[in-house]
Amino acid sequence: MENARLLKSIIETAIDGIITIDRNGLMETLNPAALRLFGYEIEEVVGRNIKMLMPEPDQSAHDGYLRQYERTGHKKIIGKGREVLGLRKDGSTFPFRLAVSEVQYEDRKIYTGFIHDLSKEKEAEEQLRQYAAQLEELVQERTLSLRKTVEALKTAKEDVVLSLEKEKELNQMKGRFVSMASHEFRTPLSSIQLSASLIQKYAEPFDNKPIHKHVSKIKNAVGNLTTILNDFLSLEKLEAGRVEANPVLFDLVKLAEEVTEEMQMIAKENQNIIYQHTGLESQVVLDPNLLKNCMINLISNAIKYSGEHTFIEFNTEIDHTTCKVTVKDNGIGIPESEQMHLFEPFFRANNTGTIPGTGLGLNIVQRYASLMKGKLDFQSTINKETTFTLTFAK
Repeated sequence: MENARLLKSIIETAIDGIITIDRNGLMETLNPAALRLFGYEIEEVVGRNIKMLMPEPDQSAHDGYLRQYERTGHKKIIGKGREVLGLRKDGSTFPFRLAVSEVQYEDRKIYTGFIHDLSKEKEAEEQLRQYAAQLEELVQERTLSLRKTVEALKTAKEDVVLSLEKEKELNQMKGRFVSMASHEFRTPLSSIQLSASLIQKYAEPFDNKPIHKHVSKIKNAVGNLTTILNDFLSLEKLEAGRVEANPVLFDLVKLAEEVTEEMQMIAKENQNIIYQHTGLESQVVLDPNLLKNCMINLISNAIKYSGEHTFIEFNTEIDHTTCKVTVKDNGIGIPESEQMHLFEPFFRANNTGTIPGTGLGLNIVQRYASLMKGKLDFQSTINKETTFTLTFAK
């Protein structure tokens, strides 16, 4: 008796539904969980056919299942489990897992069905399926977007390559033109310079000031044009990578004195270049040709942007660790707002006015200094003084 009460208590408190039917499919018992699942009261279902709890097509076919089993003994559901749909009292359906067992009780056969509600699991599966579908759709969209991006990048790359090829061809053409123009112009310019010098020489006995004045203008114009051609040729060589530093041991003081003498010849009236060397040593290991070009460029600028009756300080210094070349003038200076652009190609400050120049000189000097592992610095105050300093490690 105690065991019977215990079994009854277990059945009534079970989470899953439990239903028993006789061999004709009529319901005999339903535990509370089964009644809650289907929405019936016990008196509404006891004695009625189990098929009332099934939707079509199982409802019409269920009695046939039982008769076939009774006749053939072939088990279709009994002893097995499968997922089926249940029909509630309100007409709605829900999924559950059904397990049916056969019980021989006294002189009759009873079938017991164990019902595990799958509604939450199916709902979760559906949510997961929807999420997977959304994710797949998103992946497809992203894949399509990525494919379009890759195609766009590929097209852009082809355009860039084509543009670079065209730019390379243009640069080569520009380089050839600059080189050709520089060389072709040098011959007539040299002739003009020579002719002007001869005219000046032949005119000396006549002491004709107008002739002297105009010859000087011709020589200055030729000098300016030659400087421009040299700047363009130097830039073209730098851009083409044809300029390399070839460091050798040489006497810095001797080179600086030669440059001072050359530049003094083109200085303005009563414009003096004062050269001074500091340090016990005079030998350095640098490229003398590149360094000479840097010196000439810096002193030329000092001459151009300073007035007559002025001094240009040209200093070299060698100590234990560095070699310095300094050019200082008291000319027009560089506006502070424009100093950041000073080393850019073709840049000229607004206060240069009609003073001739290409805006390439300082860019070339900076690049030559870099080739020799050095640097170019400057300090400038408008209408006061400007100092450029080349610094090289020993």
